[in-house]
Parts: sequence; structure tokens; C-alpha cells
Amino acid sequence: MAVLSKPVAVPKSGFSPIPVIDMSDPESKHALVKACEDFGFFKVINHGVSAELVSVLEHETVEFFSLPKSEKTQVAGYPFGYGNSKIGRNGDVGWVEYLLMNASLDPGSGPLFQSLLKSPGTFRNALEEYTTSVRKMTCDVLEMITDGLGIKPMNTISKLVSDQNTDSILRLNHYPPCPLIDKKTNGGENVIGFGEHTDPQIISVLRSNNTSGLQINLTDGSWVAVPPDHSSFFFNVGDSLQVMTNGRFRSVRHRVLANSDKSRVSMIYFAGPSLTQRIAPLTCLMDNEDEMLYEEFTWSEYRNSAYNSRLSDNRLQQFERKTTNNNTLFD
Repeated sequence: MAVLSKPVAVPKSGFSPIPVIDMSDPESKHALVKACEDFGFFKVINHGVSAELVSVLEHETVEFFSLPKSEKTQVAGYPFGYGNSKIGRNGDVGWVEYLLMNASLDPGSGPLFQSLLKSPGTFRNALEEYTTSVRKMTCDVLEMITDGLGIKPMNTISKLVSDQNTDSILRLNHYPPCPLIDKKTNGGENVIGFGEHTDPQIISVLRSNNTSGLQINLTDGSWVAVPPDHSSFFFNVGDSLQVMTNGRFRSVRHRVLANSDKSRVSMIYFAGPSLTQRIAPLTCLMDNEDEMLYEEFTWSEYRNSAYNSRLSDNRLQQFERKTTNNNTLFD
């Protein structure tokens, strides 16, 4: 397996700023908005997703990645399908193998690409039930966010990812134990499992087993390790939501480091709108004197831009507007 191996900044230790949002408490909406503003990242508890369902999908995911490579590559493809080490088509690599699927509500495509429909029914059913359950949780979170922002109606954002033609994605990742992490051979330097990036969609939902590796980037540029919690879900604010809030929310930069001893398995639901949906700052969140910081674009335009970029690229930069002093906001 190819890997991007280069010096990696050591994250802060003994410091866990990760906000925890209790979905059973309606008043958590205020903490939720603050988490999106300060970190673009938060953990959700009391989320209502069945622990048994999650356990079944994790088991089936491990079974799939345990198959011989010759069998897994039968469902290889781009952009959907099985992949190994190569991430996209622009030179990014990592210590990871993955299964990427369309999570559309459209029964014609379903959460599975066609060739995987021949897979055992338990895996297929688990994927479908998990996607349905996580989609509902995602909509609940987005509606709590809009309520916290004072936006009416509450489904202003959630309807974008619950429509029939939503362009959402489900990704299953497997990070095998990495033998390259050895103090004797490489000084114990970290190895990249999945390189630093932001997610282009509106919001993404991560669940993993109890193996560490995920890190987020703080506003001061430092990296913070996220303690794993297999019973909870972690949410990332995506680029599209940053635009919709006119920069008020932060699309969090994150990465995964490989582990020398344990496998890490993660499931990520990327909640995206329809391809024709126009993304722009919401005027209801702006005062008269506020400037729009981003040009309007369709999700299809931005998705294509993301596909043609490197992981670490600032994809939003080309959509930033000039301010009155003729400088972009982020110069």
C-alpha cells in the first residue's frame, strides 16, 4: 500500500476542546451554534441511532475489508467503488482502503452502486438502514442549528439534504495497522492515513471504532487529537455550510494518522444537496451593512472543483468575493 510519509506536526496532548452536544436537550442548540463557530466540529450524544445497527454495519465492513484484494477490486471504480491508497486522481495517497457509495434517496441508485448489489443481504440491508438513520439524525442536527440561528422555517437547511435528489455520499474507511511506524526505522514519525482537508458538502457525520487517529486543526494552526468514542457521532461543518453562513461557521480542516498496532474503521456520511442547488450566503443571517464574502455557485460546480483539486487545497478560495477595499477577506 502506498503512503504519504513526511514529517507531521505533533498534536497537542492532554487537551480536548471537542464540544459535546446532547440531542435530547433542546437548549443544546446554543452550544451547537457556538461549536460550529469556534471549531466547525462537535460530538453528538443521545442521538437515537441504534447501537445494534451500528455494530452490524461495522462487523460487515470489517468482513468486506478482510476479503482478498482480488475480490474487493471487483467493485473498484471512480468516483464510487473500492479504492486502495490512492485518494482521488490528483496524486493524494494515504495508508487507507475505502468503499465509496452514493447515499441518494433515489431507489434507482440506493446507497449502493450496482456491482455491490450482489453482496450478501446483511451488508446491503445494514448500509441502507444505517444511511436512513444517520440521514434523519443529520436533519435533526441541522434543524437544531437553524433554530439556534433564529432561521425560519427550521428546515431551511435540512431540506437541502433530505430531498429525493440529494447528492449525499457514504464512505467506509479501513486503516490497517501500519508497520512503517517504527522508532528504529523511521524515528517513530507519524504516517498519514488520510491527508488534511475540509469536506466540501454541507455537513459530514463520522463514526469510528475505538482506535485513535482523527485530528482537527484549530484556528491557531495547531492540531488536536480527537479521542475516539464508538458510541457517539462526530460532525464536521463543510465548505458549503461555511458559505451559507457567510463565514460565521468554520469548515474544519482535519486528517487521520495511521496507527502502528490497531486497525481503524470509520463510516462517514457526507450530506450534500442536489447537483442543481445554488449555494450562497443566507440573506437572513446578514445585516444591511454586511458584505457577501462568497460568490454564488451550484453544488455541481463546487463538487467538480473539489474533484479536480488536491486534498489540502483551499477549495473555497476561488469563490471568495472581493471586499470594498479590493482585497479578499482571507488575504
